Amino acid sequence: MTGNIPQEGDMAPAVDLPRDGGGNLTLEEFAGKPVVLFFYPRDDTSGCTKEAVGFTEMAGAFDEAGVAVIGVSKDSITSHDKFRDKHALGVPLLSDENGDVCERYGVWKEKSMYGKTFMGIERSTFLIDSEGKIAKAWRKVKVPGHVEAVLEAAKVL
Repeated sequence: MTGNIPQEGDMAPAVDLPRDGGGNLTLEEFAGKPVVLFFYPRDDTSGCTKEAVGFTEMAGAFDEAGVAVIGVSKDSITSHDKFRDKHALGVPLLSDENGDVCERYGVWKEKSMYGKTFMGIERSTFLIDSEGKIAKAWRKVKVPGHVEAVLEAAKVL
């Protein structure tokens, strides 16, 4: 990535992307409210499904804490709609097909699997405070226990 990767305390880069079900979603819509922005590699893969289902299952607790939760990947809206419907997901899924937002958040990385190197989204989550600053960043996320850790951090904002 060129430029600086946003760190905790920095203003969160702008987000304005198409969402599942149609329309666009922007971070500005949540001004004055904390937001969890989670970036995941691919719809309907095991880790991504566990993560999205986890955020959906905890949606009530995030609501109680006054925190919005939004998922982002490079998958298409059609893919997001199928993923949402198949797993009854209750969090908005944004499509960053051209990768601009992934680049701005520094999550588009070189990865390797089975000896092959490729570019992909590094599973990452950002907790953005009510003033639009990154309060906490989790990079190279491991799914087990992650949603709970994000919720705990969100509760103390």
